[in-house]
Amino acid sequence: MPSKRRIRWAVLPIGIATAALLAGCTPTELNGYLPGFVEDGTPATDRTDMVSGLWVNSWIVLLAVGVITWGLMGWAAIAYRRRRGQTGLPVQLRYNMPIEIFYTIVPLILVIGFFAFTARDQTILETQYEDPDVEITAIGKQWSWDFQYNGEDEEDTVWSMGVQAQTDAEGNITSELPTLVLPVDQTVKIKLQSRDVIHSFWIIDFLYKKDMYIGKDNYWSFTPTREGSYAGKCAELCGEYHSMMLFNVEVVSEGEYEEYLASLRDAGQTGDINDQYDRLQNLPGTGASEEGDH
Repeated sequence: MPSKRRIRWAVLPIGIATAALLAGCTPTELNGYLPGFVEDGTPATDRTDMVSGLWVNSWIVLLAVGVITWGLMGWAAIAYRRRRGQTGLPVQLRYNMPIEIFYTIVPLILVIGFFAFTARDQTILETQYEDPDVEITAIGKQWSWDFQYNGEDEEDTVWSMGVQAQTDAEGNITSELPTLVLPVDQTVKIKLQSRDVIHSFWIIDFLYKKDMYIGKDNYWSFTPTREGSYAGKCAELCGEYHSMMLFNVEVVSEGEYEEYLASLRDAGQTGDINDQYDRLQNLPGTGASEEGDH
């Protein structure tokens, strides 16, 4: 049998076995056990699959390179081991041009490839919606979050103000966390601001995070694609109570979203949140008393 046919028959069962193995994987397994995926395969946002694909495919390439490298190392260790009765050093090889060219070209191709795919996806991820359905300002502060839902004018703008998480002696959270509410299947653009130090806005299941700076606004655009509850936190060490800088995200239907905005409006939480802001309400960690001076 010709050598090409032997190779083909050897590769065929490997391909079939690989396809069968992947077919039995859950969406979570296919996405490298990253958060943000459920059994029906619906991602948390329209960007989640892209981030997962970049991550998983990079690891597949790196694992293949690792397997080949480890295999060659093992083969060299066995094939060129000292045999019984041998003495002295083996024949020394000063250089081998084909191997040196191979070891130069392959890493160069890998670096260029990783850069190209990363730059392509980052460009898409960092492209902001010009006319989103929803515009929100998320404000990080030591050590909590404020959320402002921007309307066409000040009367339509509403906000919620958060207090940092508080825990009991066992570390269980006992206070209500700030909540960001988002409408499903609606384009969202979030302006990210900081009141004090550098923070990082991270919704874990959305597989993306962005830093928040003093004097420089950051933006993040995406579309939530699955209703549900998600966890968020600050991903930048920002002081003593950094670990308590938590928030929740609720992705709801458009009707529920409008009802939530109406509830904030009925509570009188309208206009620019900066007109209402008072850091002393953010207990503990600010040195304020329970009553606090407002």
